[in-house]
Amino acid sequence: MTGTPSRNTEPTNGSAARRSDASRSAILTAARERFATDGYERATIRAIAKDAHIDPSMVMRYFGNKDGLFAAAVALDLQMPDISQVPRIEVGRALVSHFLTVWETNEELTAVLRVGITNKAGAERLQGIFREQVVPVAQRVCPDPEQVRTRAGLCAAQLMGLALTRYVLRLPPVVALAPEEILAWLGPTLQRYLTAPSP
Repeated sequence: MTGTPSRNTEPTNGSAARRSDASRSAILTAARERFATDGYERATIRAIAKDAHIDPSMVMRYFGNKDGLFAAAVALDLQMPDISQVPRIEVGRALVSHFLTVWETNEELTAVLRVGITNKAGAERLQGIFREQVVPVAQRVCPDPEQVRTRAGLCAAQLMGLALTRYVLRLPPVVALAPEEILAWLGPTLQRYLTAPSP
C-alpha cells in the first residue's frame, strides 16, 4: 500500500543505537582494563580495540584519539577528606596533605593532567573533578558564599601547578621538595585562599 510508513524504521534505528551503546561500553571497559594494566603511555588504540573485539577505526570514531578515550574511560574519585572533622584553621594544610597522597599514589591522575593540557575531553574531565569534588569542600569553609568558586579555583591553581611541575614536567627544584616542605609552603597559601577576608 502506498503512503504506509515502513514498520522497520524505528526498530532498525533502535537496534543501531543499542549496537552503538554496546560498542562504546565494550571499548570503555577494555580501555579501563588496558590503562590499568599497561598505563597510559603503553596502552594503544589497537590493543584496546582487540580487547573489545572492535575495529580500531570504531574507537577513533567514538572517541577521536587515545587522549579522548582515556578522558572518557577514567573516572577519578579524589576521595576528598571530610572537612567537617578538621579544625577550620587547618583546612589548607589538610587539603595539601591529601592531594600529595593522591598524586603520589595515583598515576591515573597524573595521566589525566597530562591529557588535560592538550585535549579538550581531558580538560573537561579535570573541570568536572574541580566542579564536583573541590568546590564542595571550599563551600564548607569559605566566609563568602559568592566567592566559593573563585577561592576553590585559586586552590586548584596552586595544587594543579604543583602537580604539573612535580609529576609531569618534573622540574628538579620542585621534585626535590620533601612532602613536609610542600606542606609548609602551600598549606598557609590554601588556608588564606579559603578563609582569609577578601582582599
